[in-house]
Amino acid sequence: MAALPAELVARYLARLRVPPAPPSAAALVTLHRAHVERIPWETAWIHEDQAWGIAPTTSAARIATTGRGGYCFHLNGGFAALLDALGYHVTRHAGRVHGPDGLAADTPTNHLALIVSDLPTDDCPDGRWYVDVGLGDGLHSPTPLVAGPIEQPPFTMVLSALEARAWHLAHDPIGSFTGMAFSAGPTGLDVFAAEHVRLSTDPASNFVRYVVVKRRTADSVVALRGLNHVVEAPTGTTTTLVDDRGAWLDVLADELHIVPADPDHLWLRVLRAHEAWLSRSDV
Repeated sequence: MAALPAELVARYLARLRVPPAPPSAAALVTLHRAHVERIPWETAWIHEDQAWGIAPTTSAARIATTGRGGYCFHLNGGFAALLDALGYHVTRHAGRVHGPDGLAADTPTNHLALIVSDLPTDDCPDGRWYVDVGLGDGLHSPTPLVAGPIEQPPFTMVLSALEARAWHLAHDPIGSFTGMAFSAGPTGLDVFAAEHVRLSTDPASNFVRYVVVKRRTADSVVALRGLNHVVEAPTGTTTTLVDDRGAWLDVLADELHIVPADPDHLWLRVLRAHEAWLSRSDV
């Protein structure tokens, strides 16, 4: 993979509002927190009829220069490219997000996870960290790659070791997914190509059916799910219907840091998706 140009690294760090620093566990925490707090997980680009690839350099450039985010292949792909350029030892890993029925033989390879190595601390003696800025409502900070609970408000997650050199993240019951398993061995991004096409183009994909934008904070998750403004906080989850165009775009810009290229087009797509959702629901 081609290294990120120095100018692109500088612009990426500027968007994160993080100064350059040598690799360290503390610096990794700062970068990770800044990324999930400032770069949203989003499917809005699909509903703007944009076709995004998952090449890491392209993802990093988009994040650094356009004010947009993406989903896991873009966010973790771009972040890994940045970490590489900063001198971190980072590897990419094939993950499978699953629902309450658990993992199945046909659960697709639908997530890119990261492991950063060679950063030992008292809490992480072997220096290996599970890093993930691409789950939307997942980690706020990197966590040692060891089995046990992960307390990151408003969530309590659990990391466990699986057979065949794999790991599993069990999400909090209030999270948007049940769990995610990822391999211990590294992979290239080519393994995600087919699933990226399906997720971003298949009419049956929830990414195609609904506009969803999420951003992590220190103790909460802020999201737009269609017209619903959702805040998951330690005190509970609140959901507010935002059916005014101006108010909806204000939430998108002010709370989720996205300004669409064509607000009218995106707004119409959100309205249509909401109407379709109502027609399939009992509400």
